[in-house]
Amino acid sequence: MTPADPFAPSLDAALDRVAAAPRLLVALDFDGTLAPEVDDPLSARALPEAAAALEALRALPETVVALVSGRSLESLAHVGQLAPETPLVGSHGLEVRLGAGAPEPAVDAADRERVDALRAALAPLVDAVDGAWIEDKPAGFAVHTRVVEQDAAAALQRDARERASSLDTGLTVRDGKNVVEFAVRDATKGDGLRILRERLGVDAVLFAGDDVTDEDALSTLGECDLGVKVGAAATVAEHRVPDPAAMAALLAELAVRRRGILSASAR
Repeated sequence: MTPADPFAPSLDAALDRVAAAPRLLVALDFDGTLAPEVDDPLSARALPEAAAALEALRALPETVVALVSGRSLESLAHVGQLAPETPLVGSHGLEVRLGAGAPEPAVDAADRERVDALRAALAPLVDAVDGAWIEDKPAGFAVHTRVVEQDAAAALQRDARERASSLDTGLTVRDGKNVVEFAVRDATKGDGLRILRERLGVDAVLFAGDDVTDEDALSTLGECDLGVKVGAAATVAEHRVPDPAAMAALLAELAVRRRGILSASAR
């Protein structure tokens, strides 16, 4: 889908519906949704068309733009490059920042001790595999294997899971694209999206994501909302676009329609 392509009739109607919501939340995954996936996560950036669409939406009355990611809040703020008041949900719902200022705490001292002990045990496994690396998060860490040879990546993920389960039976373990994540607290993007919906007092939500962890957020949506899957993976979402470029086009169209509706209602 490109900006010149028509939307499917059902998606077209859903866009009209959420564009007319009195107060709208546009909550989005980042990697693979707004930004192409890259080997260096800290170099990821939203496509220029996506960034422009987000700014157009943020400028509209009663319209809130937020990011919901598995990244830590620090990493998400770095790559998102949005205004400080932008609501952010990081670490799959464990970190929440509703506006400018300090985020709500994700872990306590006991949690941190569990994370540190597990990391110390798994780090030698990761260090032994060329290209694998650990991304630290407040409530755990992720083992990345994007640039690792396929068989070696599978073996590392298997060994890391086995060692982790032998050391801490209370872990939450999540699979993603070329990553396995270990957390000492259980939360999902769905939990994070619920917090945003409740605390921001919105009437409708558009949520879009590309990864398996985004399904937790997509599954919370109701009949007044709009869920969009980016890519070809299985999903509970009713609507789909092929890639971040198509998602950018959808967001730009939403901004146009919502601006028109709000302008008409103000007359």
